Amino acid sequence: MIHLKDADGIASIKAAGRILRAALNAAGQAAEIGVSTNDLDEIVRSVIENAGARPAFKGYQGFPGNSCISVNEAVVHGIPSDSVLADGDIVSIDIGVFKSGYYADACETFTVGTVSENVLHLLDVTKTSLAKGIEQFKVGNRLGDISHAVQVYAEAHGFSVVRDLVGHGIGRALHEDPQVPNFGPPGMGPLLRPGMVLAIEPMINEGTDEVRTLADDWTVVTADGKASAHFEHTVALTDEGPVILTI
Repeated sequence: MIHLKDADGIASIKAAGRILRAALNAAGQAAEIGVSTNDLDEIVRSVIENAGARPAFKGYQGFPGNSCISVNEAVVHGIPSDSVLADGDIVSIDIGVFKSGYYADACETFTVGTVSENVLHLLDVTKTSLAKGIEQFKVGNRLGDISHAVQVYAEAHGFSVVRDLVGHGIGRALHEDPQVPNFGPPGMGPLLRPGMVLAIEPMINEGTDEVRTLADDWTVVTADGKASAHFEHTVALTDEGPVILTI
């Protein structure tokens, strides 16, 4: 069941989103050579808790970190550790925030040192594919229009779209209906209506779209070991169009 949000609900999600953005910016600025992913996770925790909110991922289905931090071939759900970032790495920092009964969720992929041109292109295409999806989040369209826009843009630039993982609705719960795939035909799925709030999150791979889960039962990596990028926003649909709540 899709839960529509009123103006107060959207405002509450936006308040959580502002805290999330501050945490994401701080962690992204600290993502440098020699910094551990535990260090980044501690920055996320500190910013969120100092703002009177709670890291939404901590303890969620047993997840041990305050944030998901995924490096290079790790697509999502990377567990923070003492492993340090090296020159040429990319690191996706995925954060959830719970504040006053509502959740926000967003991710960004950051570069560390000097990164290859193809990986830089991967990041640019992934970020733009998110924008293309958000453009289709408008009253009267269908969910498949978002999915199709992401897929067409990413694949036109020679990259692959992860099919085993999807975006989602968000609000009173971290994961709500509907699921939001990053692929599929246009004109399909639920009708988009004012009050819908979605976490739209393209996960785009340099090589194959196939993924596997590591022995830690959390970290999802590309099957061929090539890089993956992940960008995500929580977005509300209003009569005037989409409003990004995590910017």
